Amino acid sequence: MRIALVVSQYNGFVTDRLEAGARRTLAEAGVPETSVQTFPVPGAFELPQAAARLAQTGEWSAIVCLGCLIRGETPHFEYIADATANGIMRASQNWGVPMAFGVLTTNTAEEAIARASDGETNKGREAATAALDMARLYERIDSEGA
Repeated sequence: MRIALVVSQYNGFVTDRLEAGARRTLAEAGVPETSVQTFPVPGAFELPQAAARLAQTGEWSAIVCLGCLIRGETPHFEYIADATANGIMRASQNWGVPMAFGVLTTNTAEEAIARASDGETNKGREAATAALDMARLYERIDSEGA
C-alpha cells in the first residue's frame, strides 16, 4: 500500500503536527515509511489540485490531504474552506482514489493546535485512519466485485 500525504505549508506550525500524527498512524498500521511520501503545497486551496494530479498517476492507494484554515475578519475563510472540501471530494470521485480530508477549519490558532496535539485526538491521525480504511475497502471491492 502506498500513501501520499499532501500537506499545506500555510500554518505550518499546525500542519507539521498533523503530518507527524498521520505518519505515526500509518507506521502503527504497518505501512512502511518508504511507502509514504509527502507532497508540500503552498496552502489549503492547492490541496485538491495536487491530490487530483497524484491520483492521475495511479500509483497511490490513498491520499491524505492535511491543512489548516483559521478564521479571519473577512469571508475569505469560507471561500477557501468550501473550495478545498469540494475540490478534494470531486478529485476523489473523478479519479477513484480514496482521499481523506484532514483540513482543520478553526476559529483560532489555539483551537487548531489543540486538534493537532500529540495523541489520539490528532486530526492527522484520524485522516490517516480514514484513508487506510477506504483504501482497504476499495481493495476489497476490486477483488470481490460490487
